[in-house]
Order: sequence, then C-alpha cells, then structure tokens
Amino acid sequence: MDHCHTSDLISLEQALEKMLSLLSPLQQTESIALTAAAGRITAAPVISPIDVPPFANSAMDGYAVRLTDLQANTPLPVAGKAFAGAPFNGDWPLNTCIRIMTGAPVPAGTEAVIMQEQAEVSDVGVRFTAEVQNGQNIRLAGEDIRQGAGVLPAGVRLGAAQLPLLASLGVAEVQVMRKLKVAVFSTGDELQPVGQPLQAGQIYDTNRFAVRLMLEQLGCEVIDLGIIRDNQEALRAAFEQADSQADVVISSGGVSVGEADYTKQMLDELGEVSFWKLAIKPGKPFAFGKLKHAWFCGLPGNPVSAALTFYQLVQPLLAKLAGHSDWQLPPRLKARALTPLKKAPGRLDFQRGVFTSNAQGELEVSTTGHQGSHIFSSFSQGNCFIVLERERGSVAAGEMVEIEPFNALLRN
Repeated sequence: MDHCHTSDLISLEQALEKMLSLLSPLQQTESIALTAAAGRITAAPVISPIDVPPFANSAMDGYAVRLTDLQANTPLPVAGKAFAGAPFNGDWPLNTCIRIMTGAPVPAGTEAVIMQEQAEVSDVGVRFTAEVQNGQNIRLAGEDIRQGAGVLPAGVRLGAAQLPLLASLGVAEVQVMRKLKVAVFSTGDELQPVGQPLQAGQIYDTNRFAVRLMLEQLGCEVIDLGIIRDNQEALRAAFEQADSQADVVISSGGVSVGEADYTKQMLDELGEVSFWKLAIKPGKPFAFGKLKHAWFCGLPGNPVSAALTFYQLVQPLLAKLAGHSDWQLPPRLKARALTPLKKAPGRLDFQRGVFTSNAQGELEVSTTGHQGSHIFSSFSQGNCFIVLERERGSVAAGEMVEIEPFNALLRN
C-alpha cells in the first residue's frame, strides 16, 4: 500500500531536468584506431580527407562519348574499354566512343555516358537511339562528399551505420570521448552474489548484476565493488573508494524512507545528495547528487524498480556525461490495449507490455502479467513500457494507451 501523499512526489520530468541541468560532458578525449572505435562517442567533427567519389566516373554500363562526335548521327566505332579499377588511358581518336562500365573513371574529354539500353551495336560501330544531355550519367568528383567537408558531428555514437562510412573515406583514426568510469555496489545483509548458495532469508543480488550488464552495454568502464554489508564503516569505505576512482557511483538499496538513516547522514558528509520520492511506478525511492568527486545515483532495492530508474534516469545522465549529444529514448507511440491494465491514480506508471502490429497495421499491446516490482521476468517477456499517465486510473481492454518500445538496453 502506498501511504505517501502524492504532493510529496517529484515528477520524472522534474527529476531528469534537475539532474541534466547540473551535468557537463567529460572533457578528456583520446585518438583511437577506427577498428577499435565501435560504441565510442565522437569528440570532434570528423572531416573527410578525400573527395567522394575521388574521380569522375560512370553511373551506368554504356558508352562514353564527346557530343561533337555524335553530330553526324552515324555509328561510332569502339576505341577501347574502361572498367572500374582498369581505366582507359590510351589516345581517344575523334568520331569514336569508349565502352565503359559502372564506376569506371571517365576518359578525359568525356561529356556524357549513354546507357547500353540506348545503343545499337553492329559491325560498323555503335548507333545511339536517344537524346543525349551534356553531363548525363557522370558522377563528378566530390559530388557526394567534398574533401574537407564535415562527415559526422561531435557527440555521435559510432556503430554499423557510421564506421563503414569513415572506412570508405580512409579515416584510420578517430578522436573520441574517453570512457566513463562507473563504480557499482549493492547494500544489504540479505544479498548473496549470483552463483553462491542461498542461506535462510537471503536473495540473489540481481540489481548489481543487471546494472553492470547495462553499463557494459553503454560502453562504460565498470568498477564492481560487490555487496556492502549494512555496516557504517564498510559503507563509508565503499563510498570513499568509489568516489576516488569513478566519474559516477551507482548503489542499489538503502534509499527508501525507513531504511538505515546513516546512509543519508554519511552521504550528507561526503557531498550533496537529494533523496527523492519519484511520482513513478515502479521506482519511487531515488537519490541523486554529487560526492566529493563523482556523481551519485542511488537506485531502489527492488529489481524492477532499479532497472526502470536506471533506464529512465541514469541512462540519459550517462549519455550526457559521455558526450553523446544525439542520444534519445525511442518515441512514444499510440496502441490499443488488448488486456485490462490495473492502475491507481497518483504516479506515472511504466507497466511492461508486448506490442505487435495487427493485420490493419495498427499497434496493439498486452500486459506481460503481474507487474510487481520484484517480478523481473516482466522485462524478459516484454518489448515495451505501457506508459500510463499520472492521474489515469485502470484501463479497460480496447482503450488507447501510450507505449515506449524498449531500446537496445532491454531488447534482446
């Protein structure tokens, strides 16, 4: 039961705006080989070192011609051939044409390329059957990209859409932001590392495991400090070690009302941290602030709440710090609910759902089932959040709702 007054709660938008307004991207950069740059963020605009294409070439299989040679309207003998990688370099006699293939450099003096479908070949030469325009079917040097032109701006994540483009330009090294260093630990005497047998009253530490996986996927360097027991000295040592080594410190557990107050007291000593009650479900308790050196995010202890607050709040924070300026979550879409959705007004609700497209091309969405904040299987079964407005109540089957497809962080 949620006994908290909704007036005490801070909205997701307010929390995100507050966090991002305090952050500036890292300043340190490094130059790395293009072959090692997958997943890295460009630190400066990438400039093309060459013209693309580097030389004028044919856009068609056909014949290279000079317009004056066509005036007699008689067949032109073929004086040679030009292929991609094997250009025609000989003398080109008057009143002849050159057989040319797509991508081949056009011979000096070429004014047009006539496609082979508009040519009739006979023993005496080639006769052309269509009007010819000056410059037709010739791709000019630098037509796609001029030497010195910006190809990618700073702040772009390098992936399969960007790296082959840079490779095609002969870019061997690229200036990127350095990787974010993120320290993670969990707090709680009841937690046991994955792979160890559970004792009575213990549960597995899935939060740190999930957070570490998500951080690795985001290209961060992870400093894993393990499970810290509910002990003031151990907790202080963990915070101080994390603060000295990392750009961001992420803990899970210990941020709810009613949990050991020394966590809050210690964080006040080590920096300035706000404890928020977010107007979202799951994931109400959340802490954010600055330690002496590093930024700090305290996630709720429930696994689904921890994953959701990481996804909605920590992910954009890390993107901004890392200099990823074009980062954004997938756009929200309208879908028809196929199943009833249970909700009480008061908090923005991120239920896990499965969306599909019906025969008419309309989006439909079903719940993954029980939405408890301890049921992590709702993520593995789902492919989207069903985003139910703060003041909305339960939804009947057939009503329209907003969905937010999972991005690569949660999608398989």
